This record gives sequence, C-alpha cells and structure tokens, in this order.
Amino acid sequence: MADEGFKRKLAAVLSADAVEYSRLMAEDEAATVKTIASYREIMSSLIKQHRGRVVDSPGDNMLAEFSSVVDAVQCAAAVQNEIQTKNADLPNNRRMEFRIGVNLGDVIAEEDRLYGDGVNISARLEALADAGGVCISGTAFDQVKGKLSLGYRFVGEQTVKNIPDPIRVYKVLMDERDAGKLIGVGKKAPKSRWAEIAAIVVFVAIGLVIYQFYVRSPAIEPASVEKMAFPLPDKPSIAVLPFKNMSDDPKQDYFSDGLTDQIISTLSRFRSLFVISHRSTSTYKGKPVKIQKVAEDLAVKYVLEGSVQRSADRIRITAQLIDATTGHHIWSQRYERQQKDIFAIQDDITLEITKALRIDIMSGEQARNWHKASTTNLEAWEKYLKADDYILRLTKEDNAIARRLFEEVIVLDPEYADAYNLLGYTYYSDARFGWVDSRAESLKMAYKYAQKALELNDTLDSAHLLISSVHFLQGQHEKAIAKTERAIALNPNGAMNYTVLAAMVGALGRWDESVELAKKAIRLHPFAPVFYYHWLGRAYFMTGQLDESITTFKKALDVSPNYFPAHAFLAACYSSLDRHAEAAAAANEVRRINPKFNLESYAKTLPYKNKADIERYIAALRKAGLN
Repeated sequence: MADEGFKRKLAAVLSADAVEYSRLMAEDEAATVKTIASYREIMSSLIKQHRGRVVDSPGDNMLAEFSSVVDAVQCAAAVQNEIQTKNADLPNNRRMEFRIGVNLGDVIAEEDRLYGDGVNISARLEALADAGGVCISGTAFDQVKGKLSLGYRFVGEQTVKNIPDPIRVYKVLMDERDAGKLIGVGKKAPKSRWAEIAAIVVFVAIGLVIYQFYVRSPAIEPASVEKMAFPLPDKPSIAVLPFKNMSDDPKQDYFSDGLTDQIISTLSRFRSLFVISHRSTSTYKGKPVKIQKVAEDLAVKYVLEGSVQRSADRIRITAQLIDATTGHHIWSQRYERQQKDIFAIQDDITLEITKALRIDIMSGEQARNWHKASTTNLEAWEKYLKADDYILRLTKEDNAIARRLFEEVIVLDPEYADAYNLLGYTYYSDARFGWVDSRAESLKMAYKYAQKALELNDTLDSAHLLISSVHFLQGQHEKAIAKTERAIALNPNGAMNYTVLAAMVGALGRWDESVELAKKAIRLHPFAPVFYYHWLGRAYFMTGQLDESITTFKKALDVSPNYFPAHAFLAACYSSLDRHAEAAAAANEVRRINPKFNLESYAKTLPYKNKADIERYIAALRKAGLN
C-alpha cells in the first residue's frame, strides 16, 4: 500500500488517561478541572525534562512522543511518582490517578500529529495498566531492560482491539525493592503443539456451550441481595451501563453515550420499571466493572451492557441483559446495520428489554410515551449530542457554544423538540448563573423555547421541568410545583424531577414531603451530586431529625469537601444537640471557606417562605459561634 507521501518513523509513544474521570466530574466539576489542569502541567513538564514532546492532550488523555524508549519509560515512572505525591494531599474520593502505556513502534507523522499502530498499541497498553501504573510493550521492554532502576512483570501476550497479532505486555514495578527484578517471564508453546492446543480449545468451547445452555450455571457471579446498598424495589429494577465505544476514535464516545442515554430515557418513562439515573451509571464508564458489583452498588436486579462500533456508513451494536441476582443472561442481540438505522435499533433494544422483563408498554399512557420519537435525522442527532456535552460543562463560554450548536440542530430538524428544550436551558443557565445583564429577558427566552418543545412533544418531562424552574425564579411557586409534578408523572424515574420538587416544597415549608422526595431522588441516583444531599439534609434539619441530617451532610462532604452549606448545616445540627466542640469545628470550616461570612447577610439569601424556618436555622448558627 502506498504511503501517500506520509513520513514514517520509529518512535516511543506514551499514552496517559485519567481513571474515573467521569465520576470526578459528576461529583465536583470545578475541583476536577483544577486538578487535571495541574496534573497536565506536571506531565508536560516531565515530558519536556525527558526530551519528549506532547503530541495531543484532549480531555483527560495525554499523548507524547520520545526518540528514546528509555526516556519514555523513565518519564512514565516519574509522572506516576509525582502524581502519587500530589494525591496524598487530596481526600481519597478526589484523588486523580492515571494509567500509562508506552510502546516502541512505527508511526506516521503528519504535521504535529501521530497516527498508526505504534500509537494505537500505546493506548491499548494504557487500558491494561493498573490505576497509578505503567504497562509497556515487548518492543519497549527489549530496549529498556537492564538500563533503568525499575522492575518488570511479564503479564503474557495480550490480544487487543484492532491489533491483529498479540503483543507482549510488561507491567513496570516502580518500588525500589523491585529494581532489577523480572517476574513471570512467559514462554511460547512449541509450534508442533498448535494443532493439539487448537483441538483442546474446540472441545473446551463445545463443553462451555453445553454447560451454559444445558446445565445453566451462572454466566457471572451472582450479586448478593443482602449486600445491596438499598432494598430492591418491588418492581423490575435495571441499570444501563455506558455502551462501550469500540471504534478506533475515542472522540466517538459521544455516539455510544447518546445511545445509552436514549435507552435510559425511554425506559425511565415506564411506571412499572425502576430505572437508575444515567448520571449514576456513567461513573462506570471506561473502567472494568463486575456486573455483581454494579448491581450491589445500585441495588438493582437487572443490568444491561453493550458496545458500539462505527465504520464508514455501518454500525455494529451488541447488547445483553443480565439478571444479576442469578448471574444468567436473559437476552442478548447483535445488530449490524447502516448508521441511519440507529433510531430503530434504540427502539428495538428497549422493546426487547421490556419483553424480557414482561412489562406491558403498548397500552395506556406508556404507549403514548413510547411513540414520541426525538428525531430520525442522524446528522441532527449527532450535533445534538455534541451540544449536550457543552451545556453540561456549566461555564459561560461552553454555554454559548452549546446554544450555537442547538440552533444549528434546529436548522437541520425544525421539529426536534429536545433541541428546542435544551436551547431554552442555555438561556435559563444565563439567568441562573448571572452570565447576562438582563435576567428577565433570558428567562423569557427559556420559557419561549420550552413552550415550543412542548408544542412538538408534550410528553417531554424536562421541558415541563424547565418551565417550572422559570416559574420558581419568578416567584410563582405554586405554578412551579404543578409543572414539576407533571414532569414526574411523565417520567416517574427522573431523579432530577424529584430533587427539584424536594427543593421547591422545602422552600415553601413542606418539609416532611421534602424528605421523602429527596430520598426518592437519591435512590434513583445513588452516585448523586452534592445538592441532592443538600435538600435531604436540610429537610431532616427542619423536621428535627438531626442525627439523620448530620449523616446526610457528611455524605455531601464526601462528594465535595468544601461545600459551604454542608458545613453550615452541620454547625447548626451540632449546636442544636449541644455538641459544642463539633459545632465550633464546623463553624470554623464555614469561616475557612468564607472568611467574610456574615450571619445577617446570609439570612437574606435563604429562600424559605416561612420566617420561622429562617429564624430557627440562624439561631442555631449563632449558637454555634457564627455572627
């Protein structure tokens, strides 16, 4: 095959990727962005010190090139040691670790970019590494053995995605006590035994098929109902794991994420199902997980997993539904079609799940919800997914980009209700976060686009929720609550719908109701962001359930250690229980985070309708030593 004039060369390629980046972002975006920016600087500096250059650094990934494999591996070890030191200063749940892969191979250089198997193998090695660890290829190992004060563990020949031949893989041992060690050196089977091995493989495969379909042993280790984080619901419960992007391009993640989100969104509308929020299941993205652990963490009976691969105009999707309590697969399917069939595949997967769970979705309100398709325009849908990613970043600049993209989506499909709805959310964010001078005008535009979305699809619960949020900011509380209740009726599994309603009814003094709604929201979103715990802890405080409030606000601090309201409510709880030392400590945290804290000014920001609620809270803060 002709090289088309490309420049080829031999290079050592380092690929690094953050572990659990999606979870970190979901829990505290600002802190995560700050941490990864700092760690990028560390990595860039060390790469430069080791005579390498940064090729690319998209998102939570970094790709670097070295002319020397020794320099590359030495740099990888230095990066992991430095990041380990930095992580020691962070709480366990906020530590950011990286996996690193290093390969020596042939690459294609085009301007400042690198392509080819030499790059792809480094990325596959990185995926095989432990958190905080380094994996190197056999070609890299052959060049560095005996030249660095490191040890190595041979982990065998590994078959990796899109690489035809297995690659030798070594894990780097960075403990000083392992320097010079070479552990687990593997040997290849003699060529004369390949036929024998092949025969054994065939017999084993046949045996496995018989064992699976006739003996019916579990395909996976069953989950323990006793170990589940919550009691199982009294109806079929399901978590949909992020579909894996099996394409060569990691930038195609948005496509597999969009498919996952669409399936969850459709399933959530069915009252006879219990469906975990996609924000909770997204925390498992990009890391090896056991179905058993997922089921126990989220307390569900069923788990759906799958993968997506795009090539040219074709798409290949696999999906399988597992009963985690028995360990058995109860449905699986592989689809290989044109990309434009993605919407039909989404519907088919959802329908097959409901059939497997014996859920009737073809009658009554559920049937009405089912037939409301978002769009059948593939180009519009792809642009919508990209815009959705920007709107979730919650910055003024990204919000503006999202708005432009949603406007382009509407040009492609003027009947796309979801696009009008999220376009409205960009205006709401402007008003909510003070990104514009005219708050009233932004709220007007948010309301306009939410109404347009409902004209096209009046079952769109998030559009009702947007209108409710506009009403609440305008002081029209009862209208806001009515709209939020309508959103819940349309999407009884919408965690955000419940937490918004919990916040609203609490502000109006309906605290017992707020407790139940907030608990429901967290049950649907077990890995919830900090404000979910805020509404529940606040309601517990106002109903006099102080121990429960303390427990809840401690969970909030596990998610975001510097979350100001959590420290303030803890101070109020402890002082109300006459636990003076703990109250003083919490009050000190309030002053640390906000040295200019003033009780009188703070009281004016509290959104509670009943004056007695404000007075009770402020009195408890004053008793804790705040003024």
